[in-house]
Parts: sequence; structure tokens; C-alpha cells
Amino acid sequence: MGFADLLDEIGGFGRFQLIHVALLSIPGLLMASQNLLNNFTAGIPGHYCKIPNVTAFAEAQNLSEQSKADVLRAFIPLEDSKLSKCSRYTTTQWHLLNQNFSHSQPNTNETETCLDGWTYERKEFISTIVSEWDLVCKLRPLKQMSQTIYMGGVLTGAIIFGGLSDRFGRKALLIWSYFQLAVLGSFTALSPSYLAYCTFRFLTGMSVSGIILNAVSLKVEWIPTKSRTLVGTISSFFFTFGQVILAGVAYSLKDWRKLHVAVCAPFFVFFLYSWWYSESARWLVLNGRSGEALKQLHRVARINGRPEMTEKITLEVLQSHMHKEIQSSKTVYTAYDLLRTPVMRRISMCIVVVWFSTSFAYYGLAMDLQKFGVNIYLMQIIFGAVDFPAKLVALAMLTYLGRRLTQATCLLSSASVIFANIFVPKDMQIVRTTLAVLGKGFTSASFTCVYLYTGELYPTVIRQTGMGFASTLARVGSMAAPAVLILDEVLPALPSIVYGGSAMVAGITALLLPETLSTPLLDTIEDVEEKWGKGQSFQKQVQSETVALEVVEQTRGEHEAGKSAAP
Repeated sequence: MGFADLLDEIGGFGRFQLIHVALLSIPGLLMASQNLLNNFTAGIPGHYCKIPNVTAFAEAQNLSEQSKADVLRAFIPLEDSKLSKCSRYTTTQWHLLNQNFSHSQPNTNETETCLDGWTYERKEFISTIVSEWDLVCKLRPLKQMSQTIYMGGVLTGAIIFGGLSDRFGRKALLIWSYFQLAVLGSFTALSPSYLAYCTFRFLTGMSVSGIILNAVSLKVEWIPTKSRTLVGTISSFFFTFGQVILAGVAYSLKDWRKLHVAVCAPFFVFFLYSWWYSESARWLVLNGRSGEALKQLHRVARINGRPEMTEKITLEVLQSHMHKEIQSSKTVYTAYDLLRTPVMRRISMCIVVVWFSTSFAYYGLAMDLQKFGVNIYLMQIIFGAVDFPAKLVALAMLTYLGRRLTQATCLLSSASVIFANIFVPKDMQIVRTTLAVLGKGFTSASFTCVYLYTGELYPTVIRQTGMGFASTLARVGSMAAPAVLILDEVLPALPSIVYGGSAMVAGITALLLPETLSTPLLDTIEDVEEKWGKGQSFQKQVQSETVALEVVEQTRGEHEAGKSAAP
């Protein structure tokens, strides 16, 4: 008898669980917006050197884009039949306006950088941080830096909030994370400088980790075993649909400040209704707060239409169901315990590889939509829409094939598609984009699996610490992904080789993990070792350590007695 049996007695997956999961999942509609926001807030508009008098004249005369470009040819050189983005002539070249002049003729006219700034086109974007602070040409790396800093915040949040929620509870940290994201995310729109913007984005990233980690644990720890797969996959659809919503909101606003407010302000609403959540009864029991856990169980029983269970489930019944877990909870657990015992060490080492590679490949594909040469808003919709069939397939695989095989298949399929794209000629843009979309779908399915899988692999006493530890490597992967794109200057195929190679290694590594399909959540490290390791050997190890300590104590006592008997 364990906590899973208590859940069945108070209604299984009843009315409470349905409302609880729905309210926890709704914020997921905007979580995609936080992670992929840089595609739009830091989009690079078409731009060229500002020629003060000419630009003002063209705007005053309301010249068409073609007429304006014809005039600017005398001031700005052409690159690939388009106005140069980062240079202009030192002296005006009026002869270039002659229609009989061939641009294929050698041109030795000197150029210089854009000393007066840039003129930005306002077709795709009205305003971005790139146009706001001129993050182009030599300053272009600062565009990617803003995303890396944000992901650094997500990484920091995974480390900090993972441990804090195991100590102070899932609900308290989740409520705080909602509030932090709502306030600081909205304040980002008021950033007066690039430095202030990056600071707010870093702090917002921390809150994103707090929301994701604690929402997952609150869902998993209140859901019966047989419902976890379905609920985990359906919940991930909120994130998927959020990607499509992001495209619509970004297209309707096209201004980075308004966009930040639009995707962050709703978290004030989530903050207000989050007080309805029930703290994890598992966590309460394991932290010596059985009385509070009993109140939460009675509340759930009433909401599920099982009020008679409030009299049957007493404090004694609860403690008898979780006697072993309560005894284990007297031990203080740290991140070291993730690596201390054989099975926990194998799980932790394998799962961090899976998290890193999944995030690495996902953000390598999803964070530079402008490179596909297709309308960025359309690409965002396509990249979001592909997740629907991908996750439906993942759901079927998780249900019938299990977690381990599903995780490995998704990663290896992603690697195969990424590798295949290396051999497709650049002029076959449709084929290349199609393969990239498929690769993104497989990595998205891998994300769906790994969130559920990790929550099932780690025991309750250290689940949040384990989630934080594993997702930390995912954030490292998301930070590293944009930097790898620079390698295409060395060899065009090199980024794909790195992304694909990482996914392949992770796919093979996933096969070393234990299967958790239809397995009740484990509550202690001892349960993990007994379930998936050599349980008897582990118990013998514990017993031998206990005997060794007793021998040491006995020897010390005899030594002290000998000293006191000596004259």
C-alpha cells in the first residue's frame, strides 16, 4: 500500500485532477512565447546605411521602395543585387544612376562604415531591439547574446528553484515564479538600454524555470499512475499551441515592447488563481507535515465527490500507507544523492545527456527562423504546427512502446533528419526547410517524453532536485546552440554534424535508462535501487556500513573504558 492507492481511493483522476491539470497547463500557452520570443523581439529588419539628406528627401517625397533604392545606389554599394547593409561610399557615385552603366564593371570606389547609423525597413517588424539599439554589422553578435543571457537565467533558475522547491514546496515556488515573471517580464518593455533589457531577460528566464519545474511536479504528484502518460502529453500541447499563438500575437503587434507586455502581463492572472492549487501531499508527508497533507487529501476527496473518504482516511491511515517514505524523509538530501548510489548515478548521468542533446538540437533548429528565407511568421506557425502530429505519435509510442524506446527513437530520428539535410543542395530550399521542420518535430517529441520520463525516474524525496539538475544541462544546451551556428564559417555542414552527432549519442544513451511504463512513482532512493538495481546488494551495502559503524563505536567504547581503568 502506498500513496498511489490513496489517490485511487479519493477518486483517481477525478474532477479535482482535471481542474488542477487544466489550470497548471494554461500558462503553458505563453511559455513557448518566452523561450522563442527572441525570434521576433530581436528580429533583424532589412537595413542599410543612413544617408541623412537623401533618406529624408525620399521619405518626404513618399518614393516607392524601388525608386528609393535607385537613388541610394549612388551612395551605397550593391551586394548580391541588394543595398549593402554595413557600408557606404565615401564619395557620391552619381554615374551609377546611369541606366547604361554596368554594375559588373570593376568598381574601385572606396567605402566606409555606416557613420550616421542605419535606416530600417518596417515590413516584417515595426521595432525590435536590433533597430532600437543598432545591433547590426559589428554589433550583430549582441543579438544572439541576448538569447544566451536569457537562457543563462533559465539555467540559473533551474539550479536555484529546483532545490528550493524540494525545501519549501512546489506551490509556494510556483506562485512566486508566476509573480516574478509577470512583474519583471512586463518591466522588460520599459528597458531604456540594452544592458537593462538583458538584465530583465535574465531574471525572467529564472522565473520560467521555476514555473516549468514546479508545474510538472504538481501535476505528476497528484495524478494516478495510469493517467500520467496521457496527461503529460496533453499538457505539452499547450506549449505547442502557444507557438502558433506567438506567431499571431507577434504579427499583430510587430513592436518588441508591446509584444513583451502581451506575453507577460497574463501571468498576473495566473498568479491570482494559483492560490487555488493544492500543495503536493507527497511532499508534505515527506517533510513532516502529515496534518496538512491530510487536509489536502480530504479537500481533493470532496471535490472528486468522495466525501465519505474524509472519515476513512485518517492521519494513522496516511502514515501507515507512507511509513517507509516517512522514515526515509528524516534524511536530508542534496544534489550529491543524485550520484551517490549506483542506479541513481546511472539515471542522472544518462538523463543529463538526453536533456542536453534534446535542448541543443531543438533550439539549434528553432531559434533562427530568418535563415530559411520564408516569412518569419509563417515559419513560426509551421514549426509550431508540426508539433501536433509529432506529439500524437509520441503519445502512442509512450503508451505502447514505453518511455525508453520512445525517447531513443525520437532522438535517433532527429539525428537522421539533421544528417540527411547535409547532403541536400542549398538551392533546394523547400526540401531543406521540410527536413528542418521534421527534425524540429522529433526533438519536440523528445522534449515531451523527457519531461514525463524524468519525473518518473527520480523519487519524491529528491524529484525536484533531480529535475533541476537534469534541466540545467538542457539550459547549457540551449545556450550553446546559437554559438554553434558560427561554425558554418569554417565548414557549412559543421553545425549540422554537431547537432546530429549530439542527438545520436543521446539516443543511444537513452537505451541505458530503466523503463517506467505503468510503474507507480517511487518515493525514496532505496525504492529506486531496489526497483531497478541489485536491491539485495544495495541493502547489504547499507547493512555492512551499519555494522562497520557499530564496530567502530564498540571499539571506541572499549578504548575509552580502558583509559578510565588505567591508573
